[in-house]
Amino acid sequence: MDWKNKLLLSLATGLLLFNNLTYAGIKTLNIYTYDSFVSEWGPGPQLEKAFEAQCQCDIKFVAAEDGVSILNRMRIEGKKSKADVLLGLDNGLMEETRRLGFVKTHELPLDHLKAELNWQDKQFMPFDYGYFAFIYDSRKISQPANSLSELINSDVQVIYQDPRTSTPGQGLMTWMKAVYGDKTAEQWQQLAGHTVTVTKGWWEAYSMFLEGGSDYVLSYTTSPAYHAVVEGHNHYKAALFSEGHVTQTEVAAIAHTSQQPELAREFIRFLTSEAAQKIIPVTNWMLPVIDQVELPDAFDQLIQPEQIGFSPAEIAQQRKQWLREWRRSASQ
Repeated sequence: MDWKNKLLLSLATGLLLFNNLTYAGIKTLNIYTYDSFVSEWGPGPQLEKAFEAQCQCDIKFVAAEDGVSILNRMRIEGKKSKADVLLGLDNGLMEETRRLGFVKTHELPLDHLKAELNWQDKQFMPFDYGYFAFIYDSRKISQPANSLSELINSDVQVIYQDPRTSTPGQGLMTWMKAVYGDKTAEQWQQLAGHTVTVTKGWWEAYSMFLEGGSDYVLSYTTSPAYHAVVEGHNHYKAALFSEGHVTQTEVAAIAHTSQQPELAREFIRFLTSEAAQKIIPVTNWMLPVIDQVELPDAFDQLIQPEQIGFSPAEIAQQRKQWLREWRRSASQ
């Protein structure tokens, strides 16, 4: 047999082996998540590599702009959705997602999670958490706002996210209701007077802020840790508000449409493993959900806010009404 025939035979054999492996059990796990999660600097690429090494599977991330966009996509797709895992919903969306029947029970243990989370849910698994905050550049602002009221009643330029499409935007909506209650509408109007823009998602808003587009941007208390660790910059700070801050707990769940529920369950189990929890805080820049995760020193310098807000059930009950109030007030 000449070398050309040997080469053709080798190629054919390799292709046959590849096809046999493909049909012998290499499954695809479709994970719906948000775009910053799967960016080159986000946790997605590292988590994908680590999990694929142990699962003999292929992860396919399908990115939306934000957590709210994931839920909206599921509404549109319904039973035709190919999602196996919903990754990046949060405590403000859990009850509505559950009510719509979009998730299955994960049947996983919860005793390894931080006690402070007090997590009992059997359909949603937390994979990180943090507190919403307004970020500013201390080189430009020497005396930051020390309360939500001070920020709203100032003339500083602010960028935040749309609560209809963004979990931080929804977080601000919850924050406003927690602080102002029945007087929230007039505070939205006051804030609208010095709001530069309302973006569809977090990344767009934060990018505009970094380019000098505003004095403050809605983000997280952990955002300064990113700048300190990755860039070596310590001038980006989170303003500590006297009224307290709203918590966001990001969660994952098995989609009701999953054709690989066992594989989806194993991925969700993996998210709270020590291996995954070492990756998530320094790529997604949130707090770990298990103890004894070693974090960079920059996390020790973060503000420690008081927690305020509502339960997932309360948010689900009032969300539509709060959205209508925001839409009317912010546009006036």
